This record gives sequence, C-alpha cells and structure tokens, in this order.
Amino acid sequence: MRLGSGGRRPDGGSAVAESPVAAGGRGLWARLSGSYLMEREGVLGGALLLPAVLYLVAVVGYPLVLSFLYAFSDVTTGSQALHLVGLQTFERAIRDPVFLQALRNTFVFTAVSQALVIVLSTALAFVLNADFRGKWFVRMIVLMPWATPVAISSVVWLWMLDSIFSPFDWFARVFGLLGPGDHIVFLGRSGLAMASVIGLQTWRVLPLATVILMAGLSAIPRDLTEAAEVDGAGFWRRLFEITAPLLAPVMMVALLFGIVFTFTDMAVVFVLTGGGPGNATQVLASWAFYKGINGGNLSVGAADALFMFPVLLGLAAIMLRFASRAEVG
Repeated sequence: MRLGSGGRRPDGGSAVAESPVAAGGRGLWARLSGSYLMEREGVLGGALLLPAVLYLVAVVGYPLVLSFLYAFSDVTTGSQALHLVGLQTFERAIRDPVFLQALRNTFVFTAVSQALVIVLSTALAFVLNADFRGKWFVRMIVLMPWATPVAISSVVWLWMLDSIFSPFDWFARVFGLLGPGDHIVFLGRSGLAMASVIGLQTWRVLPLATVILMAGLSAIPRDLTEAAEVDGAGFWRRLFEITAPLLAPVMMVALLFGIVFTFTDMAVVFVLTGGGPGNATQVLASWAFYKGINGGNLSVGAADALFMFPVLLGLAAIMLRFASRAEVG
C-alpha cells in the first residue's frame, strides 16, 4: 500500500513495514509446522514406522539384550545378584547330556516336519489353485489349523493320541491291525512320541506354507504353461521345467518361515509330551524353558536358548541367498 507523508496511510492509519527477519522466521515456522512435515515423504514414512520400531524394540530388542546379559552371567531366580562369568555358562550348558539330546531332537523335529510341509503344501496349493465346486469351503478347512490356538489344538491331539481313548486304536482294530485288548501307546514310546509331535507340527504349519505357495502359483503367467501344453509338454515336465523353477523363491520363503517357527517352538512339545518319555522329544526351546523358568537357572536357560540364534541366522542367510539367486535366474 502506498504511504503518505510521515509514513502514514491515506486513511489515517499507521503502517509498519515487515522486516526481512520477521518474514524469514514466519517462513521457517511454516516449514516446521505439522502439515508441512507430513507432506514430506521421508518425514511421513519415518513417523508411520516409528510405532512399529518402538514395538519391536520393546518386545524383541529388550528381551534379546537381556538374554545375552543373562547368558554371560550367573543369575538365578533365587538371588538378585548378577556377576558376569564369561563363557562358563555356555560350558555348563554344553556339558549337560540333555542339551545335546535336545539339540539333536530340534534338528530332527525341524527337518522332518518341514520336509513334510513343503511336499504336502505344494500338492495342496496345486489342488486349491484349481477351479472346482466348493473351493472356498475347502480353503477354509485347510486354514483352520493355522487359525486354531495352539493350546486348543494340542489338547485335542492329546486326546486323539491317548493310549486308551484314541480313535486311531479303533481304526486299527477295524482293519485288524490291533487285537481286542491292545493299544497304541503314542506318547509313551520314544519313536511314536517324536512322530506324534512331528505330525502335529506339520499339521499346524501346513496352512501357512500352502497359502504362500498358492500366491506363488497365482503369480506364474498362464501363457508359459499354456504354450508348453500346446507344445506337447505333460504335467510332470511342466512341473519340473516351468512351475518348480519359478516357484523356488516363494518356496524358500515358505520354508524359511516354517523353519523359524518350528526351530523356536516349544508349545507342541510342552503340551503334548512335556519333553518325554525320558527327554526323547525334548527340544532346545522347551529345555531352555525348563532350565530357566522351572529350574530357576536363568543363566543356563538363556545360554540354551541363545544356541538357536546363530543357527537360525545362518540358515536364514543361506536360504535368502538361494532364493535371490533363483529369482535372478
């Protein structure tokens, strides 16, 4: 606005020109305001990720750091003292014969169950990916084991594997495999007990792997399989030369999830067998719980649990490397 003589406006009011410093301050405040910051992609992304990061730090990071601290100390539930003892706790854990048996059982439990999961989930994914009547109902039935709480499913299986009331006994008698007074002691014999926990874990993880592989099958272009079918390629040739190579990265992801879940899982063993008979089904996760929580030796329990960390880290790195190579290829 044009000013008159004496720096006054024509209407008689006074006017004060805004200084450059004030204008710059107002612009800076506008840039620091919430609306401006939320419009910036980097700031908005960080703000949205912050709650998840804080949650992971609180739920995963803090217990992990505490586990490392306990594993290198002599802490117990009966004393408030904590003294760092270096690798002595790990030496005590390794000398325990049950630990070596639990380590071996963990590898057997994980390897056998995940081998069954990959084979069965691949077959299920092909079946559920086809068009047939009632497909959505069948998919819901397949997903039920994953949606069922592990405590409920384990109790149901505990009843089904009971040495007296098991329905498997009835089927065995119907087919003449058992006599009138004979029973199958699933959870009282070492081999049958391990087979039982492997079967339950396979039943639990199978739906997740099936869903992952179904997504992978849906992403494969139909033009490739149709062209191979026109060229005379049969089902098995299409499977091993087209479908399997394209499905390999997704299969690695499903296998990685299954290995992590199974290697660190103690719920099935804890509810079904309690590690018995005679520690025949004891795994690292359940043994660490028994030593650290039930036994009160937190340091040895933490050391037992931390043996799983480098194994899983190495397996994850190897499998992700194979998956990336297969994807590039």
